[in-house]
Amino acid sequence: MKVTKILVSQPKPASDKSPYFDIARKYGVNIDFKQFIKIEGVSPKEFRQQKVAILDHTAIVFTSRHAIDHFFNLCVDLRVSIPDTMKYFCVSETIALYIQKYVQYRKRKIFFGDNGKMDGLLPIMVKHKNEKYFVPLSDVHNDDICAMLNAHNLQHSEAVMYRTVSHIFEPGELDGYDMMIFFSPSGIVSLRENRPNFEQGDMKIACFGPTTAAAIKEAGLRLDLEAPTAEAPSMTMALEQYLAKTNK
Repeated sequence: MKVTKILVSQPKPASDKSPYFDIARKYGVNIDFKQFIKIEGVSPKEFRQQKVAILDHTAIVFTSRHAIDHFFNLCVDLRVSIPDTMKYFCVSETIALYIQKYVQYRKRKIFFGDNGKMDGLLPIMVKHKNEKYFVPLSDVHNDDICAMLNAHNLQHSEAVMYRTVSHIFEPGELDGYDMMIFFSPSGIVSLRENRPNFEQGDMKIACFGPTTAAAIKEAGLRLDLEAPTAEAPSMTMALEQYLAKTNK
């Protein structure tokens, strides 16, 4: 079946140079962008119930910009003033630079890893083994970070500071698409919450990443296109290859 209308479960790209727009022009398809999930902070009351005192720590570990936003915003709500002596450990330089949205970057002790992952940051943290680390987390997380820090005997605490929730769509807003593209298991949860009686039929479902693929299959849905692959390391490359075959 020819694909003519596609829904991408991400925000619309800020730049017109996005490959999605090139694909739309090249293959004559309509591509819409709708976020299936949104990130919101926990309330001060919910945070206090976790019985973690931020100021008992000497360093904060940031794994994403979401973590930075909700950490500093919640500190304001909690009336917690972060001292200038606080150190920040980030999984990438990009995330480290984002901190300057809230503090004067040059006046802070900020460290970052070399590969954007926790295992790239860990050697730097080990060099500062006397720090007491605090790790802001999402409600959707595994125990990998905790296990890594425990394995190296690093003092740390964790607390949920933000959560992923489903975006609620208007009736009929998700109708009429030939393909939907997902990037996280939370997107599949949102689809089910918005359309409890969803039947896939001829509609194609595509995804990026093995955890999302697993969530699609566990939901009893048919996965028609998966990325990354050796031939298509990005979702847009996989989509273009798919359309080249189906939309001849």
